[in-house]
Amino acid sequence: MAYASITKPSLYFNTKLYTGNGSAGNAQTGVGFQPDFLWIKNRTATQEHWLADAVRGTTKFLESNSNNAESSDGATGLASFDSDGFTVNGSARTNQNSASMVAWNWKANGSGSANTDGSITSTVSVNTTAGFSIVKYEASANATIGHGLGVKPAMVITKSRDDATNWASWHKDLTGGDEEDRIVNLNTTAAGDTYTNYWGTGGFTSSVFGVSNTGFHNNSNSMIAYCFAEKKGYSKFGSYTGNGNADGTFVYTGFKPAFIIVKRTSSGTQNWCLMDNKRGLNPDVYQLHPNTSGVETLGSGDTLDLLSNGFKFRTDDSDKNGSATYIYMAFAEEPLVANVGASIPATAR
Repeated sequence: MAYASITKPSLYFNTKLYTGNGSAGNAQTGVGFQPDFLWIKNRTATQEHWLADAVRGTTKFLESNSNNAESSDGATGLASFDSDGFTVNGSARTNQNSASMVAWNWKANGSGSANTDGSITSTVSVNTTAGFSIVKYEASANATIGHGLGVKPAMVITKSRDDATNWASWHKDLTGGDEEDRIVNLNTTAAGDTYTNYWGTGGFTSSVFGVSNTGFHNNSNSMIAYCFAEKKGYSKFGSYTGNGNADGTFVYTGFKPAFIIVKRTSSGTQNWCLMDNKRGLNPDVYQLHPNTSGVETLGSGDTLDLLSNGFKFRTDDSDKNGSATYIYMAFAEEPLVANVGASIPATAR
């Protein structure tokens, strides 16, 4: 049984639940670190997802559920990234009065620094221990972009800050065509697709990812990318085949999951589904959709077991467990076996 590379996942990823108060200066502590990538959703009201990071700064946000360009919300959105959390102002998206809110937090490395690994210079905030980097760059046709991870990414999510374009994303287990042809959009229900050399001809390596001369990459747009690499016992990026049965497919991750996103990619028009270990208890785990502004749900199609070494949907819901292929990204609450102390195996909730 392999030991984990990270023994305390909450030092690098954590989910924070809080209640909005509609006022400026609502400080949230207990995250465990100063977040560099912050994703907030109003759980009880129809509001857009709100994504900010330390590279773009507190006044800038993007919406995972739309193709909108970056907006500035310095007066009402996020006040600051803090040493043990963050402070929000009065926006309904981040701090609606009496609303239940959720914030997912990742640790990178502050505002970033110049990276010259690619054909153009990028600004990269990277945490190689956790396999996560935030990359800002100016789009240029057929360029390569340094990501700083030191290993080949497992998933890359990109967005133009300037134009109304989709959240073009690459995952190592997408299929069809060549590796650099594969794409799925975070903000839509569309299945995975292929476009010749969408990610250029440089592909995905331990130092760079490529971009093509199509769309926003040919328009000198300012871009942001979130890049992820697998780390044993902490993060997993994979695929599974659903069985269309209430006794769903078991997916092995090697840890007790704290956060899961899945997407059907082989056919159909299905939602992305996001679940975590703070909103509900097995098998009643609340669900949000990164591609919609809707409130969280808990219905017969939302049953999920978060297990000591993976996860298992207990539904035939086509968003998560139809007779189709799915990709997923997952982060750990606890590794199955930590390389510390007595190395006691994790247990299910």
